[in-house]
Order: sequence, then structure tokens, then C-alpha cells
Amino acid sequence: MFRSKRTQPTLDTNDTNEFYDAVADHYHLFYRDWRAAVDREGSTLRRIFSARGVRTVLDASCGTGTQTIALARLGFTVTAADISAAMLDKARENAAHFRVTDKIKFAHVSFLELGRAFDAPFDAVITKGNALPHLISDDDIKSALRHFYALLKPGGTLIIGIRDFDLLLEDRPRFVPGQFHDDGEQNILFDIWDWDDGPPVTVTFNKFIVSGQGETYQAKKHAVKYRALRRAELEAMLAEIGFIDLKVESQHWELVFTAARPLS
Repeated sequence: MFRSKRTQPTLDTNDTNEFYDAVADHYHLFYRDWRAAVDREGSTLRRIFSARGVRTVLDASCGTGTQTIALARLGFTVTAADISAAMLDKARENAAHFRVTDKIKFAHVSFLELGRAFDAPFDAVITKGNALPHLISDDDIKSALRHFYALLKPGGTLIIGIRDFDLLLEDRPRFVPGQFHDDGEQNILFDIWDWDDGPPVTVTFNKFIVSGQGETYQAKKHAVKYRALRRAELEAMLAEIGFIDLKVESQHWELVFTAARPLS
């Protein structure tokens, strides 16, 4: 299935490595309960895959393993790719904790290099967690979608999860509360969002993590940029690439797009 276990990602116009490498060890704090999120993602994906004969899955933006580990625990064979080396290392650590390392193959590769990293078709390709909008231009997004299409078997399933930017663009929020964790040390998370009219419209999430206890706290800021990708824009691109049977549903905080590669 692999051409190589590890390839170097290309430099694209929106370098997210600094952000994800910096937050990898703290990424579980982005969730109220990361383990509960793993269970929820597994249940959701199993529901979608149950009638589609899916056994092999490419998680094209695995992060710290939320979907990858959920699927491996359910018996799927998973290939996990990510552009961030630190996030991949954390995903490997989490996979070992859940004892599913033998069901996962990891690859250090970006969306735009997927076609050079793998050469065998998958039953399904997924990218959740609002990863696809890190690609800013139409050309880069469509390039990623072409890779997804080429890596799917005929009749294979594509799942993309992004934020509902149509809704967010109405209000363009600036201050966005996050999570609070008190486990001996307190961790308080919140975002300040900076919008740019582009075109295309982009938004930079400035993630603040305030940590400490008693009288002493330390704040760190980590910034990462997204395209405010509208539903209609992504639907049009998917259709242009050749995907069919498109469905969109709201799941937790994501809009989840499910589509298929035609059988012929």
C-alpha cells in the first residue's frame, strides 16, 4: 500500500507545522473529554461505513489519532497520514496506549503529496477536524480532492469534516471560548479570531493556553490560518472532480460531507 513510510511534505502557502508541532502534547486539552471524542467518532464513522463494505481507511489528516484510533479499535485497517511530525508522534503514542499500533500504518505526508506516498486504493478516505481548509487556494483544495479520488477504489467513500463557515461568516466572531481543565494544574483555553477579506476570506485562530495554579499562570499563544470555505464552494469542487452521491450533515461542531467515487 505504501511507496514509502515517510516522505517530506512540500512547502505550501499556509505552513501549519509550527502550530501543530507546538500544540501536539496539549491537543487533548482542545476537547472537553478526548477519550469520549474517540468513542463518538468511532460510532459515527461505523454508522457511515456499515453499509458500504469499508475495511481499509486512509485518514489523510490524522492529527493525534482521534479518528484513526477509533477506527482501529473497531477492527478497520487504517493508514494515518499527517503533515506534522509531532502530531504523528503523539498519534503513535496514543495508538500504543490503546494497543492498536499493529492495525495502523503511519506516514508523514501532506495533502498535496498523498498521490506520491501511496499506490493502492482504499475503501474510504477521511479528513476531519477542519483540516482541509488549511489549504487556501481553489487549486490546492482541488489538488487534494484529486488525490482523494485517485486513492479511492471505484465506489469508495470520502468523508470531509469542516467547520460551518457559512454560519460563522454571518457573525465573524472574534472571541471564542474554549475548554477549562482542572487536573492539579489548571488549563484555560480560548481563541481570538482574526478575519481577512482576502479573497478568499481567511480566518486566523489565535489559540491561547493559560496554565498554572494559585497565583502563578503562564499564557502561550499559537496561531493557525484557515480558509473560510463555504459549503457551496466545497460541493462545487467535489462535483468538478467527479464525486457523486454527496450528502452533508451536522455532527457536533462539524459539517460532514460524504461522497463517493463512481463505480466506473
